[in-house]
Amino acid sequence: MTRSLIQKYNVPGPRYTSYPTVPYWETEPFSLEQWKQSLKRSFDESNSTEGISLYIHLPFCESLCTFCGCHKRVTKKHEMEQPYIQAVLKEWDLYCQLLVTTPKIKEIHLGGGTPTFFSVEHLQQLIRGILAKAEVAAEYEFSFEGHPNNTTSEHLQALYDLGFRRVSYGVQDYNETVQKAIHRIQPFEHVQRVTEWAREIGYTSISHDLVFGLPFQNLEDVLNTIDQTKSLMPDRLAFYSYAHVPWIKGNGQRGFKDADVPKDELKRQCYEEGKKQLLAHGYHEIGMDHFALEKDGMYQSFKQGALHRNFMGYTASKTQVMIGLGISSISDSWYSFAQNEKKLEDYYARLELDEIPVVKGHVLSAEDLIIRKHILNLMCTFTTSWASKEMQFPELPEVLLQLAEMQQDQLLQIDEQGITVTEQGKPFVRNICMAFDLRLKRRVPENRIFSMTI
Repeated sequence: MTRSLIQKYNVPGPRYTSYPTVPYWETEPFSLEQWKQSLKRSFDESNSTEGISLYIHLPFCESLCTFCGCHKRVTKKHEMEQPYIQAVLKEWDLYCQLLVTTPKIKEIHLGGGTPTFFSVEHLQQLIRGILAKAEVAAEYEFSFEGHPNNTTSEHLQALYDLGFRRVSYGVQDYNETVQKAIHRIQPFEHVQRVTEWAREIGYTSISHDLVFGLPFQNLEDVLNTIDQTKSLMPDRLAFYSYAHVPWIKGNGQRGFKDADVPKDELKRQCYEEGKKQLLAHGYHEIGMDHFALEKDGMYQSFKQGALHRNFMGYTASKTQVMIGLGISSISDSWYSFAQNEKKLEDYYARLELDEIPVVKGHVLSAEDLIIRKHILNLMCTFTTSWASKEMQFPELPEVLLQLAEMQQDQLLQIDEQGITVTEQGKPFVRNICMAFDLRLKRRVPENRIFSMTI
């Protein structure tokens, strides 16, 4: 990776968990009624065949991790658990009343925040309450995010008994200086303990999240973290770039100076050398920033061309409908997006009025749907095609002109019907997707709203 390529393509850009990206949603004409109609349409089209996905946001954390970009409520008051569980179950009940037909659940993911902030009893109450009004698909996947410091064997066993088979642990980096800077102190022994517990109980997919580009982090730190990770051999890994966006996330990412964060070539070197280590350890690159062993379901899905990407990140299977429950959660009906109230008090207030607590959203245009497919193809398979008329759009010649320059830089190959990202181009897949992002091109942001792509 030459210095010139890094300098050329290291620009602010979206991570494309959706298209249009959230800053480009047309929120003014959107209404809750539009969301309801869109959801019902999509649910009727897909529930009987593929089922739906549920993302449940559990926002509480006992302490603030300064690298985190998620919506959370920092508190040590565990009496907040029960009212929140009741609120989420009420939201689910409102959706079940709207959909009428019994939902068939294919995926559940508990995210946060810190899901394991909640007691075993409250997590059982939540999942049992969800499943009481639903069927479970034959091929389902339930997963949750566990904090290595507070996940207990009781958490793991209880969720396993409820059907959970995948757990993800946030590791980030094992260097103590880095951990102090991001306010996430967790020794290797804690990660080892919860990983081994999950294996002993029977979890079939254990994932670790590793981050490069953290404050005070250097190449040696990244490689040392990967070496220690190898001793545990998680089935799946997220190895992704720290998104330094303190102008958005406020005080949380101001616990260190901008100068403390690795830049450009060092950051890219951390990724390239880290990737080499992961491949040497038997992991395969899956989509953007993800790696998996051959036995893992995500690898099998990638090989079969069935990988999907949504607001939960990469998933091993696709559902047309994803319902987000809890504060700040985003739902996706394929035809529209809807985001919940971000403040806990506003979320509760809306539910008190028996309202689905959606605060904003976007209805996708015909053009949006075409561009969404191209970006989804690139993010999941590193290729896309415009061979069919359904995948063509008027601005395609302009996109091809921009892609031609990327082809000269050996980031992709263009033929008459489509493009394929090269091995060298994979780290730049966000930039390639940006060539298709018509909304971004038409309204370039005056201020930075995205993290750097490299």
